[in-house]
Order: sequence, then structure tokens, then C-alpha cells
Amino acid sequence: MRYLSHADLGGRDVPGAIVPEPESDIFHGNWEARALALTLAMGATGSWNIDASRSARETLPHYARLSYYQIWLAALEKLMAERGQLLPDEIEAGRALHVPPPVKRVLRAADVAQALAKGSPAERAATQPARFSGGQQVRTRAGHVEHHTRLPGYAQGKRGTIERVHGMHVFADANAQGLGEAPQWLYTVRFDGEQLWGAAAQPGLSVSIDAWESYLEPIEP
Repeated sequence: MRYLSHADLGGRDVPGAIVPEPESDIFHGNWEARALALTLAMGATGSWNIDASRSARETLPHYARLSYYQIWLAALEKLMAERGQLLPDEIEAGRALHVPPPVKRVLRAADVAQALAKGSPAERAATQPARFSGGQQVRTRAGHVEHHTRLPGYAQGKRGTIERVHGMHVFADANAQGLGEAPQWLYTVRFDGEQLWGAAAQPGLSVSIDAWESYLEPIEP
């Protein structure tokens, strides 16, 4: 089956208005806070990585009909079901009915604050020189890939300028497929609005994205 990301919406016309909400409105119901807590707790078991969880979310066939935390919850069910951690009768009953398979680790309530403060840094030690440097002209790759990727569709095949070199980071595309971290150099690339949106771009508009080295090719002067 062809890999399809339903989350790659940048630059697309979507039905309905996009209404910004106040930043203070974190949750719209108690169940959303519980969905977040469950997702973090299961992520901490090491059963999957953050890129695999993003892949699970973006490939939900009913993605467009779900709210933000409904997406999180549906993806969590999907990830757990794939690993035998959650069975259909348990989803129907809304409670555990079987002895769960063992996990690598458990996030205890007393350790939550420390774990969240520590985070999960994705930068890794450099093992080779960076291919690109600040100010260099590059072009992003174009074409469909059969896996999760962090290169948005609107920026594919576009000409941009290296704005910042970040160091080597876990490569999301490989990590999501269970192929290991495969660290690559990560760059901020700036695109003129006209390069992305054509004549419809606002004058002076530019957009910057973070892109791994394998997303980029040099443009010879």
C-alpha cells in the first residue's frame, strides 16, 4: 500500500476557517489531558520512538475528521495493538482484560516532572564533516517517498539558502521505520515566498524549515 501522510497540509486549501485559540486553552476536556498522559507514559516504555508515533498519527485514514487529541489517542491504540499491548476486546470494554506483555521501562508518577524537564535530545556527536555551510544555495529533493518524512510537500524541489547549521541529529525518516537513528547533519533552509507560492506570495515573505542533509542537493553557482 502506498504510504500517505494525511498531516502534510502546508500550502494546501483546506475546508473551513482556521481559528486560532488562546494559548491558555490547553485542553477542552479532562479526557484530553488523560490522552496526553497515556501517550507520554507509553512513549516512555520504549515500545516505539517519537518518529514512529508521528508516522502512526499521520497515516490514520480518518485523520481529517479527528481533533488533535483524538489523533493522539487513535494513534496510541494503533501502536499498542500492533505490539499486542492492547486487544480489540479491551478497547470495546474500556479496560484491561489480559495480562500485558512486558515493557522495557515504566514511567512512575514521582519521576514525571524530572523526565519531562530532561526531555529527549536528538543531537548526536558529529562523525563526518557537514556537506553544506551557511549562505550556500541548495535545492530540496522532490518526489514521493514510501515512509515518514519531515520534508513538507510544499518545499519539495525548491531552491533555498542554508541559514543555519545545527549539527548531527537523529534522522526522523530512518528512525520512524525502525532502521535506527542514522544521524545526519541538520540545517535551517530559508526559502523566498515566491519560490514556494509563486505570484501569490506576499512581498518580502520568506519561510524557513529544518531539513536533513539527504533532503538537499547543492546548486552550483
